[in-house]
Amino acid sequence: MNLTPQIIGAGCGATQQRAALWVQPIQSACDKYQIMEPLDVAAFLATIGAESMYLGYTKEIWGPTQAQLSYEPSSKKATELGNTQAGDGRLFCGRGLIQITGRRNYTLAAIGLDLDLINHPELLEQPANAAMSAAWYWFNKDLSTLAIAGDFLGVSRAVNVGSATSRAMPNGWVGRVALYASAKKALAAA
Repeated sequence: MNLTPQIIGAGCGATQQRAALWVQPIQSACDKYQIMEPLDVAAFLATIGAESMYLGYTKEIWGPTQAQLSYEPSSKKATELGNTQAGDGRLFCGRGLIQITGRRNYTLAAIGLDLDLINHPELLEQPANAAMSAAWYWFNKDLSTLAIAGDFLGVSRAVNVGSATSRAMPNGWVGRVALYASAKKALAAA
């Protein structure tokens, strides 16, 4: 699938100018991780658009909020994220277009992407790495299977609440659905 600024802009909710900056990194990531079927691409674009605030952020905005404070040891959330040292919450905050979060996930992504993310977590903020980490995550969570089956709710739950079978609604669900519809429309026209 050949992506264009128009497709990325529609699917991610980004301006054409911003979308044009992301064509090459997102195309490379989709090619490497075989995100090619129209429903798969639509779900991927809508997801990265929602998670990055329309391709505007590759790093979680840090407050810290109450939720972000729970990233610190010795909370249950910190244990789930593999955060073992004081400061891990902020150091391994969400980065990339799908917001890789926590020492454990950074370690796995470091191995999968062959990047030194433990010593340089900021590498996930660079466009090529931000897009590749999102596609790596997509591949490793087998989200293409859900996406190709048309289960966008399952995809969204797997990314945003941690489980495709969760009963919780993903954050920003209405906006996600709008991006997904826009991506499907743009891909059908391509």
